[in-house]
Amino acid sequence: MTTQGTEEHAMSSTEFSNPVIRWIDYRLPIFTFLHHELHEYPTPRNLNYLWNFGSLAGIVLVIMIVTGIVLAMHYVPTFGGAFNSVEHIMRDVNYGWLIRYVHTTGASMFFAAVYIHIFRGLYYGSYKAPRELLWIMGVVILLLMMATAFFGYTLPWGQMSFWGATVITNLFSAIPIVGDSIVTWLLGGFGVGDATLNRFYALHYLLPFVIVAVVLLHLVALHRFGSNNPVGIDTKPQDTIPFHPYYTIKDLLGLSVFLLVFGWFIFYEPGALLNPDNSIPANPGVTPAEIVPEWYLLPYYAILKSVPNKLLGVAAMAGSILLLFVVPWLDTSPVRSARFRPVFRIFFWILVADCLLLIFAGGKPPEGTWLILIRLGAAYYFLHFLVVLPLVGRFEKPLPLPFSISERVLIQSVGKLQI
Repeated sequence: MTTQGTEEHAMSSTEFSNPVIRWIDYRLPIFTFLHHELHEYPTPRNLNYLWNFGSLAGIVLVIMIVTGIVLAMHYVPTFGGAFNSVEHIMRDVNYGWLIRYVHTTGASMFFAAVYIHIFRGLYYGSYKAPRELLWIMGVVILLLMMATAFFGYTLPWGQMSFWGATVITNLFSAIPIVGDSIVTWLLGGFGVGDATLNRFYALHYLLPFVIVAVVLLHLVALHRFGSNNPVGIDTKPQDTIPFHPYYTIKDLLGLSVFLLVFGWFIFYEPGALLNPDNSIPANPGVTPAEIVPEWYLLPYYAILKSVPNKLLGVAAMAGSILLLFVVPWLDTSPVRSARFRPVFRIFFWILVADCLLLIFAGGKPPEGTWLILIRLGAAYYFLHFLVVLPLVGRFEKPLPLPFSISERVLIQSVGKLQI
């Protein structure tokens, strides 16, 4: 080996004591990469537990993929066999009931973690420059999750699965000119049947791996400029600490609490997050009284129901998601964190309450008081992003920003001592 080669070898491998790891890392520096990204990665020292939900979502994604692969080994994607294969998994496969409940509950846990992650980003301004692309890829992940969840919802082939697939696919028929062709392509024919199940099964299996790919790009974009922080100012060298062991321990504590909640639903209330009508085999001749998706899709379903015109309803539902792509440009304030934006903070919590209203009202029949509440909730959702966000950013007077994260911490510490 040349002197130059020896020096390069020493530079890339001296930190690893295991000779096998050193040999591999010299030729494929994966361990150096992981050491830098997971150990030495400089992280703001003031991150709170709301920053745990990004890693929690990643862990649940892995759980969903592993359990999904096992379930796929026993599932039969046919009109006559789908429901029976799910019953076979629950009754005959060793620990099949547990694997299925982990998978079905995991879908709700995944969306809950991602929604908290998104609202944390909205509160602390994590979508602002230079992290716009990071935010956009997060919205892409949300869209892929929604598509995956819808395809998975149809697979048990219960009453709600069948009619959910029928109603949601027929929404595309509202698109002028090409709508009917899109519906035929989605269904694989002129009605919901074996071809539909096969297509949805294939897509439900494929999309989680697409999500993994986008998550990796999301992480690359995150590490390009580093994590945002509760103060919302750019970090200086004295404001950061290595990710390990400080945040690995913090993440493990958050994971422990999260798994307790996850386990409680799995073992004590596995059906609480599922629609009971899906325990009835699909029957094309009997329409359920109210066709509703799972709770995590109810806000968009509520917006769809708030508009009496089918085409405008579909446009409003799609617009409610696509609107998130342009949030970085709708917010005109130069200040990131809501801690220093008193007016924005008020409207943020109104938005949270509005989304909770849409979740609750989305599962109710669109009539009477519920219809009024749905329309008010949908109207405010668009009003918040299109009117409130730009105007507040333009006219609000933010509080003074600290010079650094360390200065902010010292000020808080001195204040507590004086108290």
